[in-house]
Amino acid sequence: MHKRTTPKVFGHAKQLHRNMTLAEVKLWVRLRAHRLEGIHFRNQHAIGNYVVDFCAPRKKIIIELDGSQHIEQEVYDKERTEYLQSKRYTVLRFWNNDVMNDTESVIRAIIQAMESERHQ
Repeated sequence: MHKRTTPKVFGHAKQLHRNMTLAEVKLWVRLRAHRLEGIHFRNQHAIGNYVVDFCAPRKKIIIELDGSQHIEQEVYDKERTEYLQSKRYTVLRFWNNDVMNDTESVIRAIIQAMESERHQ
């Protein structure tokens, strides 16, 4: 039993891990194995009833990638973000298109956000 979630949500996270989107795979190559600033990230990380795309648990940073379906689920995304922020996470959101077409800008934004967190 995981302290941060239920077995059902944990199972869903494992399923999502096996079926990552192209944008998630592309960003994961840059985040995995401490490749970004030496920070440990997890992908498809379960927190409460949610599964986040990427999480640096020790830094309390979450990265979410949004596709076109997120245009129609603004209320859900807002509630989800508020829940995660209530757990003291910083939530960064990027469009899949930005990851696919301008990965370097996304990486710079993530580094900048991590540096901002360090100074708070």
